[in-house]
Amino acid sequence: MNAWNNGLTENITVTNTGSSAVNGWSLAFTLPSGQTITGGWNATYSPTSGQVTAKNVSYNGSLAPGASTEIGFQATHTGNAAKPTAFTLNGSTCTIS
Repeated sequence: MNAWNNGLTENITVTNTGSSAVNGWSLAFTLPSGQTITGGWNATYSPTSGQVTAKNVSYNGSLAPGASTEIGFQATHTGNAAKPTAFTLNGSTCTIS
């Protein structure tokens, strides 16, 4: 994460740690209070605050076992530049590293 007085950027690596391919993914997380996504890359983000879901785009929806893709977003904040603390991928809890 890179934060400044009223903005931040966040880079996230989505990795398939399972034994079968993932074909289409949705990464859900909750933005800390006061944060609003203003733009993103390598995923679509909806809504832009609160409980957010990042969905794959056409070129990164398939992840073979062990494969990963990088996504990220830019956001504004009102003093709280903390990172999201929990993620789920297609409904399964993710390990944060």
